[in-house]
Amino acid sequence: QVQLVESGGGLVQAGGSLRLSCAASGRAFSAYRMGWFRQVPGKEREFVAAISWGGRNTYYADSVKGRFTISRDNAKNTGDLQMDSLKPEDTAVYYCTAGPTSRGSYYSSREYDYWGQGTQVTVSS
Repeated sequence: QVQLVESGGGLVQAGGSLRLSCAASGRAFSAYRMGWFRQVPGKEREFVAAISWGGRNTYYADSVKGRFTISRDNAKNTGDLQMDSLKPEDTAVYYCTAGPTSRGSYYSSREYDYWGQGTQVTVSS
């Protein structure tokens, strides 16, 4: 079992930056892949970014590529999502997630077992 807690959300103007953090506790966080998804009311949860267990491989949605950076520190059991050049369409609740490293696609929410409670990100125009 892994418990995840996000922090760092808030209100920012378009073009600004935010850094989301995910603190993990429980079983060895380093054994899991980690990801970030986001969701707006009335829509399905959407993949944002993911990182392999050792941090060697990263994956991004096309909509955030070049603007967002995912990272992790297994020694501290934390993961971050640096978000730059934010746009109003980035407004959503952002969720940190973790799943077994042996699973298939990094892009599907079905491949992740553990989820945080979410943190709101609002980008004003």
